Amino acid sequence: MSVRKTRKYFEGVGRRKTAVARVRLEESEKHLFLVNGKEAAVFFREEEFLSLAQSPLRAIGKDNQFAISVKVVGGGKRGQAEATKMGLARALVKFNGDFHRILRDLDYLRRDPRQKERKKPGLKKARRAPQFAKR
Repeated sequence: MSVRKTRKYFEGVGRRKTAVARVRLEESEKHLFLVNGKEAAVFFREEEFLSLAQSPLRAIGKDNQFAISVKVVGGGKRGQAEATKMGLARALVKFNGDFHRILRDLDYLRRDPRQKERKKPGLKKARRAPQFAKR
């Protein structure tokens, strides 16, 4: 029977609209940032989304200390980047509770509750009514 050596990691889940990101954070000399098995810069092609996802690391000043693995499903690229940001912030708080105040003050730990409003019967969209013709 083989014994697997388990590595210590910290996990955080982030959500935004319909995107859900599960983030694993591990202290390592290799500072990888993988999203769905790809390098983060490849997955988030837009510089804006990449910097959004990495912003909790820059906020605490620990850019090159962790190996980060993210599994993200649902939503669009912006929602996925914001879900990754929240999951990463939550994992960092589990790693070190002292980061809580910094990340909370930057609103990285607050869930954005806005969702797409459902379409109502008799309307074209959630609120858009059919065009009215008087004559």
